[in-house]
Amino acid sequence: MSRKLLATIGPGILVAATGVGAGDLATAAFAGIEVGPALLWAVLVGAGLKFVLNEGLARWQLVTGETLLDGAVCRLGWPVKLLFPLYLLPWTYVVGAALMSACGVTAHALFPVFDDPVRGKIVFGIASSALGVVLVLRGGFKLFERLMAVCIALMFVTVLVTAVLLRPDFGEVARGLLVPTIPSAEGKGLSWTVALIGGVGGTLTVLCYGYWIREENRTGVETLRTCRIDLGVGYLMTALFGLATVTIGSRVDIDVETEGAGLIVAVADQLEGPLGPAGRWAFLIGAFGAVFSSLLGVWQAVPYLFADFLGLVRGRLPGAAIDTRGAPYRLYLLAIASIPAVGLFGSFVVVQKLYAVVGAYFLPLLAVVLLLLNGRRKWVGEHRNRWPTVIVLLATLAFFAYTAWS
Repeated sequence: MSRKLLATIGPGILVAATGVGAGDLATAAFAGIEVGPALLWAVLVGAGLKFVLNEGLARWQLVTGETLLDGAVCRLGWPVKLLFPLYLLPWTYVVGAALMSACGVTAHALFPVFDDPVRGKIVFGIASSALGVVLVLRGGFKLFERLMAVCIALMFVTVLVTAVLLRPDFGEVARGLLVPTIPSAEGKGLSWTVALIGGVGGTLTVLCYGYWIREENRTGVETLRTCRIDLGVGYLMTALFGLATVTIGSRVDIDVETEGAGLIVAVADQLEGPLGPAGRWAFLIGAFGAVFSSLLGVWQAVPYLFADFLGLVRGRLPGAAIDTRGAPYRLYLLAIASIPAVGLFGSFVVVQKLYAVVGAYFLPLLAVVLLLLNGRRKWVGEHRNRWPTVIVLLATLAFFAYTAWS
């Protein structure tokens, strides 16, 4: 990828790669296995919703010079100061456990050196986390950006080609895309719908886009068009990957609960029948590219959020750059890479679903913040929310209110 092209679509690629890993590969595959292609529409809704949310985030930052977290803390006051850490800390644990677990499972599938898949998940999960810390601390943003571009190329091509070669029932695929339904699936349909909408394209990690465009020196509202282009590319790739993964899941016959940590191996083994050994290895390579890129993205970006929030609470002025060599950033990086390892000893499927559902409920909170901040002409002038954006944000609130009530 040329340097100029990477500079244009790089942050969008990072958003796609970070959100796709555990959110799309595990959650979408499980949803496909459990309910088939009926929820493909939820993948499109999830990707489209994340585009709208991230566009609003970028618009706020480029107009005001403040990150969205700056604006929320300084302009909305104590509710944000109270609620954000109450959400960030448990989310960090759940997402850290989910990513280590997913990396451990896929690495064990590639290198089955342990007889027990649970042991392989634990060892490889811890090793993947440690490698992520080293790359973040030693490589800097440019190396991080290039590694992520390679990972997303691997996962996008191999998983998309795998889905096409499986020759799914395209009539069912079309119905799943065009006819929004929530299958009963023994009471699991609604929770898998929420998990897909929440897991596809990231959850809390969408806030990290603001720090990545700052790394690319994008400032001023004149760069908003570039942000819309790179977000469009990123979420198009996210949607295609999610659709492919649900389709792959719908074509295999596996008991999700009993397979547990051996699930990825079981999926790959079933793919070997119609696709041969090359298809099996292609799926495993793409799967590891997906989950490790997500881990690397979270390890690099989420400490920004903690360091930014802590600085604001301590009185730092909004808009100031975050010091990635400072103690808050590095300590949170070490915390997210170590404490959630406890989750490796739990059920792989439960951890992945918990991550997706917990993450999904950040979206209505973000929608409220964008309605408040980008709805004030006093703060963003002519760039305030237009009616299509307002409708999408209100629909997000309505959907999550309905699912919470249900």
